[in-house]
Amino acid sequence: MDNTDIKKFFDGKDEKEAHKEILELVSEYCDRYHNTEKGKAYKRGDRINYASRVYDHDEMVNLVDSALEFWLTTGRYAREFESEFARYEGVRFSNLVNSGSSANLLAFMALTSPLLGERRIKRGDEVITVAAGFPTTVTPIINYGAVPVFVDVTIPEYNIDVSRLENALSDKTKAVFAAHTLGNPFNLETVSEFCKKHGLFLIEDNCDALGSRYFIDGEWKLTGSVGDIGTSSFYPPHHMTMGEGGATYTSDPLLNKIMRSIRDWGRDCICESGQDNRCGKRFSGQFGELPFGYDHKYVYSHFGYNLQATDMQAAVGCAQLKKFPSFVERRKHNWKLLSELLSSDKTACERIILPVPEKNSDPSWFGYCMTLREGISRTDVINYIEDHGVQTRLLFAGNLVKQPCFDHVRGDDSVYRVSGDLSCTDAIMERTFWVGVYPGMTDDRLEYMAEIIGEAVKRA
Repeated sequence: MDNTDIKKFFDGKDEKEAHKEILELVSEYCDRYHNTEKGKAYKRGDRINYASRVYDHDEMVNLVDSALEFWLTTGRYAREFESEFARYEGVRFSNLVNSGSSANLLAFMALTSPLLGERRIKRGDEVITVAAGFPTTVTPIINYGAVPVFVDVTIPEYNIDVSRLENALSDKTKAVFAAHTLGNPFNLETVSEFCKKHGLFLIEDNCDALGSRYFIDGEWKLTGSVGDIGTSSFYPPHHMTMGEGGATYTSDPLLNKIMRSIRDWGRDCICESGQDNRCGKRFSGQFGELPFGYDHKYVYSHFGYNLQATDMQAAVGCAQLKKFPSFVERRKHNWKLLSELLSSDKTACERIILPVPEKNSDPSWFGYCMTLREGISRTDVINYIEDHGVQTRLLFAGNLVKQPCFDHVRGDDSVYRVSGDLSCTDAIMERTFWVGVYPGMTDDRLEYMAEIIGEAVKRA
C-alpha cells in the first residue's frame, strides 16, 4: 500500500469510521498471520516450550484500539481491568502495576505504612517465608530492612511446611509472605489460623496460581483472596498475560488506600490520571508542615514509586481475562493427563516423586513438578529431555540462601534467619525440575513429553 492507497483509505471517512475499519483489518491480520500453528498435530522433533502466550484477534484489536487512542499511561482499560479482576477474585479492590515483582514490592511496602499503627512492619521485624521459591517474594523484605525467616517446604506439594510455623515465630514476627507453588495452593486453613492467632498479616504470592481454589470456611475461595493481600503476575509465561504487568488485590479499604498511594508516587491525592480536584479540597487542606492550601496533587503521604502499567498492557489484559476461565480448565486437563501418563509408567514412578495437590485444593496448575529419587542425576535427565525437544525449568531459586546474592550476608542473623533445617528445600535445589502444562499444550505433545521423561529416567 503506497501513500496514494493510504490517502484513498481515509478519504470520505471520519475518525470513528477509520478507527473501526483499522480494527477490522487488525483482526483479519491476526487471524491470517498469528497463531498459525494452532491446532496443528505434533511432529516429533518440534520444540515443546514450557509456556507460551495464548491469544487471538481480541487481544490484538484491544491493543491497537488503545494505541490509536494514544492515552498511553493508565486509563480506561486499566480501570476496566481493575474492576473486572477484583470481581473475578471476589475482592473489593485491585491495583494494576507494571509487573508481578512490583506487585510483591507494593504488597510488602503497604505493610510498612505508618497508617497501620503498631501493626506496621518496621526495620528489624520478621516475616516468615520460604527459600524454595522465586526471589522477588523475599527481595522487598530484605531491601526494606526487615528479616525474612525461612522455613522448609514439603515434597511433593512444594509449599510451606505448616508444622514449622510456630517454631519460626518470635516477638518480632509481623507477617507471613508465601507463594502458592506452581499453582498448588499452600495450606491456607492452617496458615490463616496461625496469622489470626498471632495478629499477623498474610500476603499470598499468587503469581503462579491464578485461578486456583481452596476450600476454607465452608466454601471454595480463589487463592489470593484469603489473605490480607494477594499478588499476581501477567508476564507471558503466566496464567494470563499482558506482556509485562501485575496486580495487588484486597478487600481491606485501608490497605487499598495505602497501595494506591505507594503505587502512584506516594501521593495523598486520589485523582485518576488526567483528573483534578476529585476531593473538592485541592487547595484547602493542611498537610504535614506544608503551607495551608498546598496543592493536594503534590502532597505525599508515603515514600512511593511509579509502578503503574500502561493502558496498552491493560487492554491486552481485558481480553485475556474474558478467556481466562477456559485457560484454567485446560491447565487442569493437561496436568491430569500428564500425571496419568507418568503414573502408568512403573519405572518412572520408581524413580520420580510425582506431584500431588494440596489437601482441600483445586489447583490451576502452572507446571508439572517432579523430584528425582536420590542417586539419579538431574543433569543427565534434563539434558536428555531438552535434547529431545522438551523445555524444562528448575524450581526457581532452589534454596535461595545458597544463591550468590546471599554471599555478602550469609550467616548474618540481622539480615535473615533460618528456622530449623531446610532439607526438603535442599532436595529441591538438587533433584527437582518441572515441565509446562500451559493452555496451548495439546494431548499429543503431552503424550510425547511423558514418553521422553520416562526414557530419560530409565537411562539415568
